[in-house]
Amino acid sequence: MKKTTVINSDLSRVIAQMGHFDTLAVGDAGMPVPAGTEKIDLAVTKNLPSFIDVLKNILSELQVQRIFLAEEMKTQNPKQLTAVKELLPNVEIQFIPHDQMKADLSKAHAFVRTGEMTPYSNIILESGVTF
Repeated sequence: MKKTTVINSDLSRVIAQMGHFDTLAVGDAGMPVPAGTEKIDLAVTKNLPSFIDVLKNILSELQVQRIFLAEEMKTQNPKQLTAVKELLPNVEIQFIPHDQMKADLSKAHAFVRTGEMTPYSNIILESGVTF
C-alpha cells in the first residue's frame, strides 16, 4: 500500500506524470470542465471534500512554482484567497479573468473536482522542479 499522502489512484498518477511547467487544476463543484480534460471527481456531497483540504493534499506531493487564480476571487471570495496565500506563501500568483481560467483548463493535465460550494474556489497549479 502507498505510504505517501495522496492515495487517490488517479490523482497520484497525474501528479507522478507531471513535468516542469505542466498544469493541474483544482476547483469547486460547479466549475465546467472541457470535454478533453481529464476530470478527477472527488466530490462526495456539498463541501466534502473542501477545496483547501484537497489543495493541501496535492501540495504534499506536487512541487508548484506558480499558481493562477481568478481575478474575481479577490472580491467574491477573499477568505479563500487568504487561505491559498497561507498555503503557498512563496509562490508567484498570477490573476486572470475567470473566463480565461475556464479556457485554460483545456491545457491542464487534469481537473480535480472538489465538493466546494463557494464561488471562484479554483486554482491552476504550475509544476516546478525539485532540483
